[in-house]
Parts: sequence; C-alpha cells; structure tokens
Amino acid sequence: MSKLDELIHELCPNGVEYKTLGEIATDIFRGSGITRDQVRETGTPCVRYGEIYTTYGIWFEKCISSTDEDLLTSKKYFGHGDILFAITGESVEDIAKCCAYIGHDNCLAGGDIVVLKHNEDPKYMAYALSTVDAQKQKSKGKVKSKVVHSSVPDIKAISIPVPPLPVQREIVKILDNFTELTVELTAELTARRKQYEYYRDELLKSKDNIPMVALKDVATNIYRGSGIKRDQVTVDGIPCVHYGEIYTTYNTWFDECISHTKLEYVPSPKYFEHGDILFAITGENVADIAKSVAYVGHEKCLAGGDIVVLKHKQNPRYLAHVLATKVAREQKSKGKVKSKVVHSNVPSIEQITIPLPPLDVQERYANVLDNFDAICSDLKIGLPAEIEARKKQYEFYRDQLLTFAEGGRTVFTDRQTDRQTDRQTDRQG
Repeated sequence: MSKLDELIHELCPNGVEYKTLGEIATDIFRGSGITRDQVRETGTPCVRYGEIYTTYGIWFEKCISSTDEDLLTSKKYFGHGDILFAITGESVEDIAKCCAYIGHDNCLAGGDIVVLKHNEDPKYMAYALSTVDAQKQKSKGKVKSKVVHSSVPDIKAISIPVPPLPVQREIVKILDNFTELTVELTAELTARRKQYEYYRDELLKSKDNIPMVALKDVATNIYRGSGIKRDQVTVDGIPCVHYGEIYTTYNTWFDECISHTKLEYVPSPKYFEHGDILFAITGENVADIAKSVAYVGHEKCLAGGDIVVLKHKQNPRYLAHVLATKVAREQKSKGKVKSKVVHSNVPSIEQITIPLPPLDVQERYANVLDNFDAICSDLKIGLPAEIEARKKQYEFYRDQLLTFAEGGRTVFTDRQTDRQTDRQTDRQG
C-alpha cells in the first residue's frame, strides 16, 4: 500500500469532504486594471490576466512583469499561497484558468483576475482546480462568443475535495514529480529549438551569390483579408483562418484549417489558396508582429480581417522559413511601438527583403528545415511526442488522485497504479 493510501486510511477513512471555494476562502476579490503600457521591467511585481493563460503553469514563484505603483489609481495585492483566476478569456473550455503563487514578494493583481486567499496547500488547490471536473464547473453556463467571462460568484460556487493537509501534500508530491519531468523535457526541447533557429538563420542569411529581393517584387498579388469575428467561426462551412490562429495554432506551414465560417457572415470575402503566405498584421507584441505562415493545402479558404495574403511563384515552404528568421522578424517590427495593440500593414510587408535563390535551391533548403522543424514541433515524433505522452499521463493520474467519494474512496494501490500505467502507455502507443 502506498504512503498516500496509508494517509487516507488513517486520516479520512470515511471519505473526503467536498467544499465550495466560497467555504474555503478566507478572502476572495478582483484585481485592479494594469494596462499593457503600464508594465515596466522593474518595479512592483505584477500579473496581468493574459499571462495566466500564456505564461504560468500550475504554480509559479516569480512574476515576469512589473509596474510602477504610482501609475495605478487602485491597487490589489496577492502574496504567497494565493490562487489567481483569469476571469476573461477567448475559450469556454479554458475560462477561469488558475495558478498558485508560491513566491514571497507582495505582488499586484491586474484586472480580470480573481484572487483567492485560503488556508489549504496552494499547490494542491491549483492541481484540484485544474481537473476535468473543476474545469466543467468553471465552464458551466458559459456561451462561446468573442470574449468569455467568469466572476467572483462563479468562482465561489466551484466545489473541490478537501482532504487533510498531510493528504494534500502527498498528492502534491506525486503530481510534482510528473510536472517536473515535463519541465525538464520542455527545457531540453527549448534548447533544441534554439539550436534549430540558429541553424535556420545561418542557412538562410544573405550570401554574395544570392540576390536580396523585396516582397513587393516577389508578390504576384498582395491584399488584406476580410473580417471574420470570433463568434462567426463555426464547426462546418468554408475553411477559414482568423488572424489570432496564426500566432497560437499554426507553425511554419499548414495544410488544413482548424476553423470554418459561413459565407453569409462575410460580406466581402477574400480567399487564399495553395502556396499563399498569410501574415497576421495585428498583435500584442512588437517582436512577433506580422508572424507569417504558408498554406500548402488544396482547399479554397477565407482570410479573416487583420490578415495580409501574399501570392507568389516561389516555394511556399521556403518563404515561410525565411520569413521566420531573425533578420525578417526585425524588418517586420521595425518602427513599431509597444502599446496595447501593435499593427502592421501591406506597405510595411512589401518592404521586407529576403534572399531568393533559384527554385531548386529553395526546395532543398525547405526540405532540410522541415526535418529540423518536425523534430522540434511534431507531436508524433521525438521530444514533442514524449512531452505530449507525459502530459496525458499526468492528466490521467491528476484526475484519479483528485477524485474522492464523499462516503469513501477506492484505494489506488501501487499494483493498480502499475496496471493503469501499462494501459495508459498502450493507448498512447
């Protein structure tokens, strides 16, 4: 019998009490707005709600952002052990994502964040609030639209199992082992990606025997897409790309759209086809503005607003790789100012210059870089596949360990754990 099962038999033999977060909380409150242009490199540590989705995992101990307190009219602080919920998001499935702060600074909570203070183990709380059951409660009653909202009353209504602290800490110890392994693998993958990016930039840098050409001279046509709102994205219809998906979903090239829309939603449809390059010309980051991707599928698709479509007669995969280099990205961000939203446009994109070798050389470069890119990104092979498998394994055990019956709990013995691991590995294989 494992140590966890021994603790459960000893401390909660008749089951585990479920409590709402309203019952658990010693205090619960909303943060106060911190705009993007109020973020500083130094000052008081702070968290803006979007960072909970994009930057922080189950728990964190250091804020990536700071601000000048003198810029803020209202201040809401969080400290060690507090749970932060992002109560505005773009997805019903991810709304109210949360994380535990285990650092020791006194930090500022931005707007659209709910801070939960409590007396439980903070990591246990974060793990329990990330289960499938907890996420269903967070999503309950929410409707898919351009922006999804939660609230303090919604958060207070979430119910989770609250075993004694020694049980909580033993569960944390087990789950931390899973997450630490994933962190190590992710760090190795990050290092590998940096190697790939260095090699790509060296391979595609300007050379004396290769002409430098502006995109305006590469283009056979270049134009903006036509607005497709997030709430106009459907499960079927005409394949389409919303500009945000270029940042979040597509890598160097793609052959199938994840989204669709209906033609009646788009009064002035603008299409893209096989080989076209798509640029996202609105973004939140100067360094990433005008991220581009090649479409190598064969359907005729709709380009959403804030996308620029480049038609050409070159190798699309080569163009996608060369437009991702450091030199190209610096040209995309040239003259852009960091603000709440960063914009690019057709004239700016037309001025980007790239090395343009003959088509047979483009093909060779694209093939070599596709292989490197797959090693760093393909979920079916190598480190990405192993990370994905570990993630699924962690999610399986997290939900198993954090599922209790109020009148008792099935003991999850070491032997049962081994059998479950075997079955999980078989399914992943």
